[in-house]
Amino acid sequence: MNDRPSPASPEARRVAVVLGGSHTGMLAARALAGLADRVVVVERDELPREPAPRKGLPQARHAHMLWSGGVHAMEELLPGVTATLRAAGARRAPVTTDMVVLSAHGWFRRWPESHHVILAGRDLLDATVRAQVLADQRIELLDGTEVVGLTGSAEAVTGVRVRGPEGRERTLGAGLVVDASGRGSGAPRWLAGLGLPGPEQREVDSGLAYASRLYLAPEQARDGFPVVNVQSDARGDGPGRAGFLLPIEHGRWIVTLNGTRGGEPTAANASGDDFARFARERLRHPLIGRLLAGAEPLSDVAFTRTTVNRRYFYERMPAWPENFTVLGDALAAYNPVYGHGLAVGAQSALLLRDAVRRRGWGAPGLSRRVQKAVARPVGAAWDLATGQDVFYPGATENGPTARDRLVAAYVDRLMYAATGNGRIARRVTDVTSLERRAEVLLTPSVLLAALAGPLKPGLVEPPLTAEELKKAGLQ
Repeated sequence: MNDRPSPASPEARRVAVVLGGSHTGMLAARALAGLADRVVVVERDELPREPAPRKGLPQARHAHMLWSGGVHAMEELLPGVTATLRAAGARRAPVTTDMVVLSAHGWFRRWPESHHVILAGRDLLDATVRAQVLADQRIELLDGTEVVGLTGSAEAVTGVRVRGPEGRERTLGAGLVVDASGRGSGAPRWLAGLGLPGPEQREVDSGLAYASRLYLAPEQARDGFPVVNVQSDARGDGPGRAGFLLPIEHGRWIVTLNGTRGGEPTAANASGDDFARFARERLRHPLIGRLLAGAEPLSDVAFTRTTVNRRYFYERMPAWPENFTVLGDALAAYNPVYGHGLAVGAQSALLLRDAVRRRGWGAPGLSRRVQKAVARPVGAAWDLATGQDVFYPGATENGPTARDRLVAAYVDRLMYAATGNGRIARRVTDVTSLERRAEVLLTPSVLLAALAGPLKPGLVEPPLTAEELKKAGLQ
């Protein structure tokens, strides 16, 4: 649509409209409360008021974790939200102290805490954030409402056309529109309707499919059990297969298994044992399958193939309209195996707030500045995800680039050193937690340590304590 309506009314200029009411959208709304006179969140689904599934978020059935880089950003926007989540049962797991991880080079040791993750079901996480955001009277929710397109011109966006539950279309005037509508974002189409060229984009598709199931942990293992992660080897001969076991609220484990082309788990439900068998027999170590033998299934198997890494480089566009910005999965969606989407969404919302505060509401070039600012955490997570996925057959049209191979060779050496060097393990988690930029891995001391390799011998068995083995019924 490019009907070049008149500029937004003076009243509308102080209104922010956020498209999408999920994690990133709600945090973006919070970021703008007090900077705009009014914030309106437009969401296609009818959002539940309690932790519950919703149609437009099928990925909620799979394992999620929020790295500490995202936790800090979320706390900045919603002070006390971590305590609220923990009071509702969410887990705080120290990295790497409460993690049992098999890497491509062997088992990582469990070093003293460097960073942490918050573990919770996605329904609980979203409901907690949503309740705190919508408690702010300056924020209004229009759920059950579909976005039709943008209004304005190639120079400036003036609002959004929406269609309500009754099917009637109307225009919401706005001085700022934030697209946080997820993987299904219509932003490329909407911008084309305003006369702008298509953005540069890149896809890296490892062909990953993943399946998840919820379990009740054995009674004695319902408190304080570590995360278990059996990783794949992207440079192995066959397809990559991996698994996560995350302890979440109410004594439950959420288990996600995945595999690339030719090694996918099945979508079999409770009628068979395919899920547990895959964990026992197809992963690089049977630990997760052995743990499931003592757990009680609580759900069917959820299955999806929506795992492609896709990034739009909006920050590189030669022209960008005023009053419009794109965040979250609408900007860059990652293979969920790496667990960075939630953290990047939170960090991007915080950067949005800081940019508006610093430059002033409606300042010329503000939207472009926001787009360039959020490209930093987006790029960090993108490099972490695609740096491995690009090596799977068929992931890209032309295969890994020379840069991909060079970076991967160095990261591979770092990960090998991290299996037996606590200082290097900490530097790696500085980056994977999204608390520090990748440059920390290029200092002379880290380069020398990577060259030297691990300081301690490799572990032969998973680093579970005798008490944890007993709790899980493995001893």
